[in-house]
Amino acid sequence: MEPKKFKKPAFLSERQFSEHTKLYEGYVKKAGEIGEKLKASAFEDANATLSEVRSLRRGETFAACGIKLHELYFENLGASKLSGEIAKEIEAKWGSFEKFRKAFAASALSVRGWVVLAWDYDLKRLKIYATDSHDNAIWNAVPLLVLDVYEHAYFMDFGADRKRYVEEFFNNIDWEKVGKRFAALK
Repeated sequence: MEPKKFKKPAFLSERQFSEHTKLYEGYVKKAGEIGEKLKASAFEDANATLSEVRSLRRGETFAACGIKLHELYFENLGASKLSGEIAKEIEAKWGSFEKFRKAFAASALSVRGWVVLAWDYDLKRLKIYATDSHDNAIWNAVPLLVLDVYEHAYFMDFGADRKRYVEEFFNNIDWEKVGKRFAALK
């Protein structure tokens, strides 16, 4: 697996973006190393308390989620206007874009990891999920808009002012990309 290349968003400095993508590239590298170790594993010691397989699988999940969430995050950065079916769905669920934005931003200020606007197949609607760690997956839900709120994502440019980072994020969303993700669900 090779790391993807991303375009630097306007609201992040070159240094912030470079350091963040290096972290992502590290997840890709570690996922490859774990994959090689799993190929070589004898699997005889497998158990739920302490085993090589347990350790490798947990590391694999952590790295895979780190890869996928970073890719979704970097890919939904850009700048385009909210429109189309995703705009209608947000309006239907929250009543207005501003109410959605407020709920999403409040979630971003409340966790240390990720905020995800997802389509939840069980609920049959949009849902905001937030988590402190990226190995806590929400099953049967598809991420549409992803925001990284780990400090590594913004601290060089915004210091401790996460609120300003989240505001800038909202000014730099590629809603066209988010809309395409949403359209692909149908």
